[in-house]
Amino acid sequence: MKRKLAENLKRIQRRIERACARSGREPDEVRLVAVTKYATLDVVRALVEFGVPLLGESRVQELIKRAAAVREWLSRRGGGASGMPPLAWHMVGHLQRNKVKALLPWVDMIHSVDSLRLAEEIDAQAARIDRRIPVLLEVNSSGEGSKQGVAVAATTHLAEQLASLEHIELRGLMTMAPLSDDVRVVRHAFERVREVFEEIVLERTCGPRFCELSMGMTHDFEHAIEFGATYVRIGTALFEGIELAPQPAEVD
Repeated sequence: MKRKLAENLKRIQRRIERACARSGREPDEVRLVAVTKYATLDVVRALVEFGVPLLGESRVQELIKRAAAVREWLSRRGGGASGMPPLAWHMVGHLQRNKVKALLPWVDMIHSVDSLRLAEEIDAQAARIDRRIPVLLEVNSSGEGSKQGVAVAATTHLAEQLASLEHIELRGLMTMAPLSDDVRVVRHAFERVREVFEEIVLERTCGPRFCELSMGMTHDFEHAIEFGATYVRIGTALFEGIELAPQPAEVD
């Protein structure tokens, strides 16, 4: 398992490097968020041992369980291996307001803020634990009804509202492109978000830390990188050839 995981990591890194070269970017401008949804705890531990610092989950319950299990495992090891980068958990899936309180003690960034009401709940709960939570505003760049996110036309106004909240730090935008074989459709979705991102940056309403674009998954991350992605959220390509749980794994 570890050998295959290492091979997959190297293959993904090479793909990131080639995409960066095509777009005149440096590879260290793009960070991999390893989405661990169907991975077993052994695989998650191996990722940590290989120095993957960003782990992503799409469900609150699974993120909490995994983060707790990994924290306990690292504690038994005396805090982790020497030279291992600090570990961070990112919430990348749809977040309901009633799950915010449970999530915040465990999460380092939320990629999927898609409404003012959700942002206000995060702000209120973060105030109670005296934290300022980094978040990304999710944009529905394809206009698909099946996808979460704010409409492109409403993004700038909502970003301004989020930037005014005291216990939220708006770091940038997130999107999911359509699952399509038409490359033009996929690239257009990323291009639209890049354009509105640049508009927000030029207006300087969100501060200097508004600098992140979370775009791209296994099937389209190279296109996302060419349009400025700073985070790519990858699961399937990372775990190719590795036995996974048939559903989000329990880590009790």
